[in-house]
Amino acid sequence: MVDPFAELVLLLQPGAPFSKLVSGAGPWRVRREEYGRPFYCVVLEGCCRLAVDGHEAIVLAQDDFILIPSARNFTVSSLVPDAKDAPSGAAPPPPPMRDGEIRHGVQDGPADVRMLVGYCSFGSSDAALLVSLLPELVHVRGDPRLGAIVRLVGDECRASRPARDILLTRLLEVLLIEALRSGASAATSPGLLRGLADERLAPALRRLHAEPARAWTMATLAREAALSRSAFFERFSRALGMAPMAYLCNWRMALARGLLRKGAGGVAEVAQQVGYGSASAFSVAFTRHVGVPPARYALQSA
Repeated sequence: MVDPFAELVLLLQPGAPFSKLVSGAGPWRVRREEYGRPFYCVVLEGCCRLAVDGHEAIVLAQDDFILIPSARNFTVSSLVPDAKDAPSGAAPPPPPMRDGEIRHGVQDGPADVRMLVGYCSFGSSDAALLVSLLPELVHVRGDPRLGAIVRLVGDECRASRPARDILLTRLLEVLLIEALRSGASAATSPGLLRGLADERLAPALRRLHAEPARAWTMATLAREAALSRSAFFERFSRALGMAPMAYLCNWRMALARGLLRKGAGGVAEVAQQVGYGSASAFSVAFTRHVGVPPARYALQSA
């Protein structure tokens, strides 16, 4: 049986080439005005508070991992009260560096928290579409496997061994994948992980991914989930954030773009592989979703 999560990861091509060590002591607060970039944070020691717009503030502790696949405005701060942002309208001064770390708050003495933060990258040109299938916020805590990887990351950050940056990048890639997998059962925002954690929806999702070219209907998908059509539609839409047939169409378009980029056949062959009965019907759907006809997309991607 096809693993939808593995397919998503392979298409998404996650990486973590940009990271920095950050520490803080005393009262401090950092506000980031973001939109769209995938942000992550690994807490190596200590605690801090994260407040993402639209979500409840959470306290992050040692070995916690946070991933925001499409970051919106957020604030990271100490647990000490009365921490202030930079004055309104003023560009905040660059934080001081201490022993290769960016230091916030009190500059002297031991740090209250030490983190590895950065922006990961998604190599797929379909990243925006695929990220929409992920939860808005992934927070993993108390996972032994993840904790072991975090400790390896922390050890590598503190050392000056040969090929440190290369190994750190690979460890972070593993950490991203493991965090997504570990956070599946705890996902609260709509996305593929939440759907796969639903015992009724998971069989339908796996069959859909195993046979994307099949002539799926609401009735056949509902049967895979052992639900009525109306119950399946409501449950799927709530868990995935989109209607079942919209999800199927989006996934077919993601697969089609990948096949066209690889040169795995002409437009007619790709149309057949992703479930369209004719090249013309596929071309209309592809142009509507991507903005250019499939033949032109293939040429531009060559």
